[in-house]
Amino acid sequence: MGKIRKNYASSVQRGRFSQAFMDERLQLITPVLTYYEFSGVDMVVEAVFEGMALKKSVFADLDGACGEGAILASNTSTLNIDEIARATSRPEAVIGTHFFSPANVMRLLEIVRGQRSSKEVIATCMQLSKKLGKIGVLVGNCRGFVGNRMFGPYRREAQFLIEEGADVERVDQALVEFGNAMGPLATGDLAGLDVGWRIRKEYRHLEKPGIRQPFAEDRLCELGRFGQKTLKGWYRYDEDRRASVDPAVAALVRKSSADAGIPQRQISAAEIVERCVYALVNEGARILEEGYALRAVDIDIIYINGYGFPAYRGGPMWHADTVGLQKVYARICEFHQQHGELWEPAPLLKRLAQSGKTFAEFDKEQVVAA
Repeated sequence: MGKIRKNYASSVQRGRFSQAFMDERLQLITPVLTYYEFSGVDMVVEAVFEGMALKKSVFADLDGACGEGAILASNTSTLNIDEIARATSRPEAVIGTHFFSPANVMRLLEIVRGQRSSKEVIATCMQLSKKLGKIGVLVGNCRGFVGNRMFGPYRREAQFLIEEGADVERVDQALVEFGNAMGPLATGDLAGLDVGWRIRKEYRHLEKPGIRQPFAEDRLCELGRFGQKTLKGWYRYDEDRRASVDPAVAALVRKSSADAGIPQRQISAAEIVERCVYALVNEGARILEEGYALRAVDIDIIYINGYGFPAYRGGPMWHADTVGLQKVYARICEFHQQHGELWEPAPLLKRLAQSGKTFAEFDKEQVVAA
């Protein structure tokens, strides 16, 4: 409650809310200490950290405590909704509601349909997003869903670029100059590097042996550098959370890269942008083909409203259309040849590029097919 009160007070100080509004909101919150206080609620949104065992334990408890008809929603950003649902006797009532951080500010809400999520539960959550003033986008249940599944390769390439010789601030600067609200490394510091670290450890057993994985961020986490919350991450932060370059990070990465035998080189801003943005596009094309996003425009809405992608570029899929899918595909083929399996072109991207079509035309074909 202290944290909630502090967040509201900060909004009042900035002029977003009046003191009367803050007082009214706080009166609507009833803090409780046991799940059994939830017996009469219509919906519960769980927001514990990203650990499957903990999530399942919470949902088993909620299943026993909540009344019939209650929606059991998880704010998980990556974990399998169906596995969480199996901890309950009512999988049709379980759904993902992935609020983007900070949840009291960001407008995007990914609504993750599980295999057994009922149409009524899905429709209710879509309606709830409007009531909350959020932009709800329905997505499928895969690792990372749509936004974070794409964000993984995007931040992976940012780290690879650092490990290959680029400066931390240079990578972020290139993406900000492209139009993003923040660079990928500064974004990690804001969200908390320990969040991604915990997720990577959760999924480590699923990674293919022999495939290159970034190591730099894990090294930072091992030193307790979790980003803004610890005042040290990719950058160093003062008490007002203003960032400055930390030479210790460059020294750590250079030593780790030398130990790993990674050659160092000069990297242009153009390559930084293409490596990061085309990683988004390639993974987005896979997600589309696999049906986890219904349309390319849904991906663009997610990236503009949840990840600070520049609205004037229309989102990553629309941006790829404006560049020309033939050009994007050709560049991804070059990266595939240079950097290996992680850059294998998505079959849908290859098909659209070779037939002279766009993601926008793919969307129209999907509507006609439906």
